[in-house]
Amino acid sequence: MKLRAIALILSTLSAGLMAGLFAAFAYAVMPGLKRSSDRTLVEAMQHINVAIINPLFMVLFMGGVVVMVAAVILHWRGGGSPVLPWVIAGSVLYLVMFAVTSGVNVPLNDQLAKAGDPAGIADLAAVREAFEARWTTWNIVRAVAATGSFGCFVWALIPHGQSR
Repeated sequence: MKLRAIALILSTLSAGLMAGLFAAFAYAVMPGLKRSSDRTLVEAMQHINVAIINPLFMVLFMGGVVVMVAAVILHWRGGGSPVLPWVIAGSVLYLVMFAVTSGVNVPLNDQLAKAGDPAGIADLAAVREAFEARWTTWNIVRAVAATGSFGCFVWALIPHGQSR
C-alpha cells in the first residue's frame, strides 16, 4: 500500500511540474518572445534549449514515465482499485506529452540550434518562421496533455485517500 501511495504522489508531482513548465511557456514565455525581435527570439530559445537539458529536468521528465509505469503496475496488482482508471489515463496523457516533446519540439529545437549563432544568420526571419508557430502550437498540445495528466493524478489521490 505504501509503494502505491509513493508512486501516485511522485506521478502527481512529475505531471504537475511538467504541466507548469509547458503552460508557462504557452501563456508567458512564447507570447513575450513573440513581441521581440527575430534575433532575440532565436537567441533566447537557443539558450533556453541548452539550459533545460540538465539533470533535474531530465530526472523529472524521464522519471515521470518510470513512476507512472510503476503506479499503473502497483495499482493493477492491487485488484482493480478505483484509482487505476485515473492512473492509466494520467499515464497515457503524460506519454502523449512525452511523445510530442520528443517527436516535435525537440527536433525543432535541434533545427534551431543548427541555424547557428544568431549574429551570423543571414535570414533570421526565415529561421524564426520555420520554428516559432509550429513549436508554439505543439507546446500548447503538450501543455494540455500534461495538465490533463496532472488532473487525472490529482483526482486519483481522492479515491486513494478514501480507501485508507
